[in-house]
Amino acid sequence: MRTYRLKRLRGILESADVGAAILFDPINVRYATGSRNMQVWTMHNACRYAFVSTSGPVVLFDYSRCEHLSEHLETIDEIRPATSWDFFAAGERSEEQAGRWADEVAALFTHQAGKRGRLAIDRMDILPFEALQRLGIPVVDAKPYLERARSIKSGEEINAIRDAVAAGEVAVGNMRKSMAPGRRESDMLAALSRENIAHGGEYMETRLLTSGPRTNPWLQETSDRVMEAGDFMTFDTDLIGRHGIFVDISRAWIVGDNKPTNEQRTIYGLAREQLEYNMALLRPGVSFREFSETAWKMPGIYVPNRYAELIHGAGLGVEYPVVYYLQDWEAAGYEGFFEENMVVCVESYIGAVGGREGVKLEQQVLITKSGIELLSHYPFEDDHW
Repeated sequence: MRTYRLKRLRGILESADVGAAILFDPINVRYATGSRNMQVWTMHNACRYAFVSTSGPVVLFDYSRCEHLSEHLETIDEIRPATSWDFFAAGERSEEQAGRWADEVAALFTHQAGKRGRLAIDRMDILPFEALQRLGIPVVDAKPYLERARSIKSGEEINAIRDAVAAGEVAVGNMRKSMAPGRRESDMLAALSRENIAHGGEYMETRLLTSGPRTNPWLQETSDRVMEAGDFMTFDTDLIGRHGIFVDISRAWIVGDNKPTNEQRTIYGLAREQLEYNMALLRPGVSFREFSETAWKMPGIYVPNRYAELIHGAGLGVEYPVVYYLQDWEAAGYEGFFEENMVVCVESYIGAVGGREGVKLEQQVLITKSGIELLSHYPFEDDHW
């Protein structure tokens, strides 16, 4: 899996006339090398990065005295201590350290790429960018290359995703056992996080678990609200699970032993209908615009509270592509096609403006030659209402 990822990335970089890439995003570092170290912390501390040459070595620059963590990886040729210009680490010497960083990167790039190609970087602060500019290094955005590389999964990656989703669904099932009137939303979120880690997962990217009137509108974060019998409890897992894989499903449950109200049945049924309808449209070759145009038509009273998108990719996190509602196409939509071996998440949120509750449902699927393979199998409520 590591070898496939590195080879795929190198091929895409080379075809774009990119001689090498510098990766700071810890998820991109993990994709290219398989190396993980303080993944959340390094998202906001620029103290770890990787140099990926299209035809030369991969050099991991790691946090001081962390070399032993990645020595076993066949994807990494050399490990060096990272140079940080961040004010937290460098203080008043930030500009000096940014210059040192640029000198080292330029030497590597020139040695490996010579005068051919460009240097791609996925994210960068202003000081090191200016230092590279002074050295005359041509810099381009690496994100398009990384996102396109990550969007197509190998057979081993697909098996890892199946395993991660299965483990995540065990965590979801164990969380459900603790759901009861009188428990807080935060108790349930803590249970999901605990179960994810207990089953080989890593961390949670969001706090999207709410109940009762806090389910509408969506995207309210988990609170200490005490759940009541008959409430909907709705959640989006957003878990980084086993193998660093994103496990992304959404469900809505009735708290306690109450039967659903007519309103709850209605909004749940519509969310389920949207999900099934849109999944049936997926196959290789369908354009993003075509999908948006032919997607399930939401009843007007729910449109103002619609979710941000119809579909997004998934792998080591939320990934390319994102397909927007037709109403949002002019502002945000872009062209592209679904391809075999993409993994995507199909979204639905139904909640009327002024309604008491809303329902968030989501399925994770693999795009196959002829359609889709469901990756998430956790049951829905209306299967047994």
